[in-house]
Formats: sequence, structure tokens, C-alpha cells
Amino acid sequence: MVADPDDEFEQLALPEAKPVRAKGATLMAGGADADVSVWQRSSTRRRSFSSGREGAGSADIGTGRAKSGPSLKARAIGYLSRREHSRAELQRKLQPYANPDDPDEIPRLLNELEQGKWLSDQRFAQSLVNRRAPAKGSTVIMHELRQHGLTDTALESIRQQLQGTEYERAQAVWARKFGTAPADAREYARQVRFLASRGFSPAILRRILGELDDFSI
Repeated sequence: MVADPDDEFEQLALPEAKPVRAKGATLMAGGADADVSVWQRSSTRRRSFSSGREGAGSADIGTGRAKSGPSLKARAIGYLSRREHSRAELQRKLQPYANPDDPDEIPRLLNELEQGKWLSDQRFAQSLVNRRAPAKGSTVIMHELRQHGLTDTALESIRQQLQGTEYERAQAVWARKFGTAPADAREYARQVRFLASRGFSPAILRRILGELDDFSI
């Protein structure tokens, strides 16, 4: 059968032929020149076909059709599924993934999440209080809430709640750490420093430990 030179697939595989042994080398029955020309033609077609596919793949990548990561909304919901976040905290976490050409992308998403009850500063504040209150005083907790972008006006009810339980919480922290009243001024100062570092007010410390004047220096 005569090969059709216009058939694109005609020489994608070498023709079957019995090897002929000649002077220690194995040659195809069709002769070395015939084999070389056949291989060159098929190789050229394969290179051309392969280049076309590679070019298409590169175009896919260049046009942004490559697989990308989670959407901004998916990331936000993932964060909120693990724990409560303040609006300011969530915005900071999403910023690296935002579209730099759309400055309103994150505010729009945060508004949508608030409307859908996924995001709530008040709920975040209560969650943080529940985690911190057993070991921290009002001063430390309120400072942390402000760092999350919550204003004193929005936190007024939280502040009143903390102040209402401040003495009981400080008493429990003191009992776990010391459990015994200071015997001298040095021990008094040590206990005061510890409770003050936890954010409890001087008035509360005096209620628990008494006045420094009660101890001899």
C-alpha cells in the first residue's frame, strides 16, 4: 500500500520489519536511509502536534483558567466556622486574598456576612469575655476588645457585666494561685503584682488582700 503524504497520522509509528544483521549492526529491511526519513517525518509531525497542545495549555494558564484557591467568602466562612471573629479581625485576615482592583470587595462581603448573621461584633465580644473572664480582670479584657475595633459605647453592657463579677473572679484567681493571705509586706507586694498583671483593679485587690498598712515592713 502506498503511503499518503498528506495523511497526518500515517507515520506516527514505525512500520514493522524484520531486522537484518549486517556487519555487527541491526538494520531495518527497508534500509537505513528509508528508516531515517520515516523517523524524521513522524518525529516532525509529533513535535508539531505536541507543540500545539503545549501552546494551548500555556494559554489556559495565562488567561487565568488555572485552578485557584477558595473564594474570599469561602475563606471568611471557614474562619467564622471555627470561632467568632470581630469585623476588624476578619478584615485583617481576608486582606491578603482580596482583589487589589476592587477596594470595596471586603466591606461588601463583611456587610453581607453581618446581614446573614454570620458575623457579629457583639457575639464576638461575649465569646471573648467567656474565654478570658475566668482568669483576667476587666482592664485586660476591655483593652483586648478595643484592639479588635470595638468602641466603648458598643461595649458598655460588657463593661458592666465584668464589673459586676470582678470581685468573685479575682477571688477565684487568687485562691488558685495563693490561697493564703500574705504574711508580710514582701509577700503582699508579690500577690498584688500578680493580680494587677491579670487586669484586676486596685480597689478589688484591697478588698481581697487588705491594705498594705496592715503589714509590717
